[in-house]
Amino acid sequence: MDSVNSSDRPAVSYLAPGVTRSAKIVVAGAFGVGKTTFVGSVSEVAPLRMEEPITEASVGVDDLAGKPHKTSTTVAMDFGRIHLLGDRLALYLFGTPGQTRFRPLWQGLTEGALGAVVLADTRDLDGCHEVLGLLEDQDTPYAVVINVFPDAPRYPLHEIREALALDDDTPLTECDARDRRSCVYALITLLEYLTTRQALAPLVEPRS
Repeated sequence: MDSVNSSDRPAVSYLAPGVTRSAKIVVAGAFGVGKTTFVGSVSEVAPLRMEEPITEASVGVDDLAGKPHKTSTTVAMDFGRIHLLGDRLALYLFGTPGQTRFRPLWQGLTEGALGAVVLADTRDLDGCHEVLGLLEDQDTPYAVVINVFPDAPRYPLHEIREALALDDDTPLTECDARDRRSCVYALITLLEYLTTRQALAPLVEPRS
């Protein structure tokens, strides 16, 4: 996809004048998988974050296993925006809360989405299944992206694909949610997949 501009760029508050297409993309995944960090890494505007401190009320409700340093959680959504394709395409990114108790909100956020990035953590791959099921129920195409945490085990992608029961054509890649270029590449992977479904055919040219 040579026409995609994935270089670092300063934050902007305007919509580029050359935009001819816009799309809603959902950033989904289980609790604590890095959705807020992902949206913040790629957004060219100051990201909107609807977070609250984790309190004792979460004990026994939200699974904090493996997340001892997590002190806040998204309770509504994260929001960001990025231009791609030489500023012709504006992607509006909506990060979902990860807890199952927010499932009604997940359904609302996915309505009208062109596609979704599903972040996954190899320490808890089972946490993906409910999110993947919801997207499939709503016929929302998605790419699965393994957020590579420093202390997380690494597995060959074909083994992860098998563990998640992904179709052969479902994109599966890795990223570091803290790194902008890595996250932009994950978005490009999703866009190329959407191209095969004709959702972005007028704009996107897959890489040869």
